[in-house]
Amino acid sequence: MNDLPVTLKDVAAMAGVHPATVSRALNPETRLLVSDETADRILAAADSLGYRPNTVARSLRTRRSNTVGVLIPDLNNPLFPPIVRGIEDRLAANGYVALIGNTDADDDRERLVFEGMRDRHVDGFVFATARLRSPLLAEAAAAGLCVVLVNRHAEGYGFPAVSVDNEQGIAMAVAHLAALGHGKIAHVAGPQDVSTGLSRYRGFVAAMAAHDLAVEPEMVAYASAYSIEEGERCCGELLETGCTAIAAGNDMLAVGCYVALETAGLSCPGDISVVGFNDMPFMDRLTPPLTSVSFAHYEVGKEAGRLILEQIARGGARGSGGGGAAGGAGGEISADPQVHYLAPELKVRGSTGPPANVAVGARRRVG
Repeated sequence: MNDLPVTLKDVAAMAGVHPATVSRALNPETRLLVSDETADRILAAADSLGYRPNTVARSLRTRRSNTVGVLIPDLNNPLFPPIVRGIEDRLAANGYVALIGNTDADDDRERLVFEGMRDRHVDGFVFATARLRSPLLAEAAAAGLCVVLVNRHAEGYGFPAVSVDNEQGIAMAVAHLAALGHGKIAHVAGPQDVSTGLSRYRGFVAAMAAHDLAVEPEMVAYASAYSIEEGERCCGELLETGCTAIAAGNDMLAVGCYVALETAGLSCPGDISVVGFNDMPFMDRLTPPLTSVSFAHYEVGKEAGRLILEQIARGGARGSGGGGAAGGAGGEISADPQVHYLAPELKVRGSTGPPANVAVGARRRVG
């Protein structure tokens, strides 16, 4: 039994052509240089012999691995699978494969994943882990790597990004709560070293001012991570303020608010209304279903895939890759040369309602 791998020469011998002709026929980019009859004969021979191209050897010749590294901060977060799927589908349409790396939002693990992917000669990176100040982004910019940021952005590195309009989204949440009659609206802010946390906090402050509502320092609790545990901790602090509604920095933090309210013997929305951000899968299955700022997760990933492919095609030149629509339900991509924003939409569900006549803090003191 011959265990040696089938080579181009073996396929060429069976098809009765030169190995160079086999190489052209098996490469989608050069197949048009071979007649249909010859290409069909070569493909049949390759299939019969079980030929598999040596992708390592091809990458050394072409300096392309047809792979893209995708760094995700938390694969347990339901937000990211549809974004990753959008990236993968867009890459696959061009013959590329995504290598997924989970960093657990840990700097050391992120560097390990990043360097491992560089060692495997990926053609570009999609970062969902970007912080506002990142040594890895600085290193990638200095090396001229192809990079696109997804769901986050960071100024000063020259990399395009795809994101929901965070400030507009949180403004929708505040407007909804204000329209219900809430005057004491608190905010569970996400980490302030990432664009989503900072921009949603800034959007919250601006929206409160637009509705002539005060933002007292104690009405904002800052989470150190986008986690249920941090949401529970922050909400516990806010219960002492007499707030009647909470705009959470994301859905994980909002779920943590549910836990804190249940622990305190309070109801949602009877005692406190809660709004999330991201509208992750299954948020409509909670009790009560969560009101949340929604956007097209899959389309964000798909647009990020398009942008990284355009960078790779240009040989690493950074830039926006043009504006245009992301497609599907989720709004237009902005013409901003650096950040491509998708329009948010507020999904109103059972977690929000008019405030009770007596503030929660007062009821707790009376009790």
